[in-house]
Amino acid sequence: MTRGTINRWTAIPAALLMAAALVQSAAVGAMEKKLVVVTSYPKDLTVTFKKAFEKRYPGVRVEMLKKKTTAGVKYIQETAGNNNSDLFWASAPDAFEVLKGDGLLQKYQTRAKGIPEKVGSYPINDPDGYYKGFAASGYGIMWNTRYLKAKKLPAPKEWEDLTKAVYHNHVGMSAPSRSGTTHLTVETVLQGDGWEKGWALWKRIGGNFKTVTERSFGVPDGVNSGQFGIGIVIDFFGFSSKASGFPVEFVYPTVTTLVPANIAIVKDAPHPEAAAAFIEFLLSVEGQELLLDPKIRRLPVNPAVYAKAPKDFPNPFKDSSIGARVKFDVLKSKARYNLVNSLFDVMITYRLDDLRDAVGAIQQAEAALAGKSNPKAEALLQQAWALVDEVPIDEAKALDPGFAAIFKKKRKKKTDKVTGRQAEVEQEWDTRVKANYARAKQLAEQARGML
Repeated sequence: MTRGTINRWTAIPAALLMAAALVQSAAVGAMEKKLVVVTSYPKDLTVTFKKAFEKRYPGVRVEMLKKKTTAGVKYIQETAGNNNSDLFWASAPDAFEVLKGDGLLQKYQTRAKGIPEKVGSYPINDPDGYYKGFAASGYGIMWNTRYLKAKKLPAPKEWEDLTKAVYHNHVGMSAPSRSGTTHLTVETVLQGDGWEKGWALWKRIGGNFKTVTERSFGVPDGVNSGQFGIGIVIDFFGFSSKASGFPVEFVYPTVTTLVPANIAIVKDAPHPEAAAAFIEFLLSVEGQELLLDPKIRRLPVNPAVYAKAPKDFPNPFKDSSIGARVKFDVLKSKARYNLVNSLFDVMITYRLDDLRDAVGAIQQAEAALAGKSNPKAEALLQQAWALVDEVPIDEAKALDPGFAAIFKKKRKKKTDKVTGRQAEVEQEWDTRVKANYARAKQLAEQARGML
């Protein structure tokens, strides 16, 4: 082969590269120069993806509009008449269902390859094509190993463990009305254990709360710093804290689920080309590998990416036990979304002191009763637990569309005013719950006095 022939052959790859560069340059040139993303994600995730995307597409400026999931939904609803948002990026699939039901999302067909239809038993993408899964999320328990060792506490494994007296005043959680991921955690237990048993479990765990944090991020922060020993969190909080060097561990309880974290293009997005490019970037191998960053640690939806994951990183495409117990019903969650949040706040968040006092009194009486036989005291404690466990409404009522629809306003704090029928119902619940907790505490103290 002559030198001229060699030069011609070596020039071909260079020409192809040049052509590809020109195509990408033309695509970037045609793309809008701005992208507005409404997201509930923490800065560790959003900043990482913003920088990587802007590097991939020079000239496009990404604006991350940070809002809690419920606040993000409300923002898109309220600005629909003059929309300036391109993407909604959050974990909770039921929040996307709300926007989809309102006609505020637009369909998009992705071009990404290598992503299966399901993670566990849950579809990765909305079957109707309105939102796409880019990562998987499960819900569970994280704990500070040094804290537990210092307090001589066992490591919890199941939700039921957190009801034990040994954990009184050692558990932290955010409220579902303040966090979409916490809402999914609460709803998962309600679906996995059933309405009555699920609420009883949440209230008994709530009786052991040290605090209910204002933001979901406050839970891993509290565990990492040792403000409290145990936190109820979405999995990536535990994984990223451990990867960042904090002395923490995380476990998926048996009753948990695995659902995709999602992204969708908002209807009438002002920058549709940039929005589509961002989704494709999230689902590309490069974007999926970013999820393994120690500060992020989310479960990719592309199975091939797990080859680059740390040795102890969970792989839901190989470990079918993760989230296998609960087949999450997103439509059920959507139907009672605000109602469940209100019920949690009335029974737990805003009555935390009363609940904690009642549960603490029962636990103390049970400790005094241990190893003894006193049928009257035992009966009193059974009555006390029944009062704590009681839920003001049954599941059928919670799924009544007319009744669920009255819950429209979210209270950021107990003193926030709600009006109309929602205010009336919440007051009825509060009066009943307060009386139940007071009576439960009284019965527990009476039982203890017998011993």
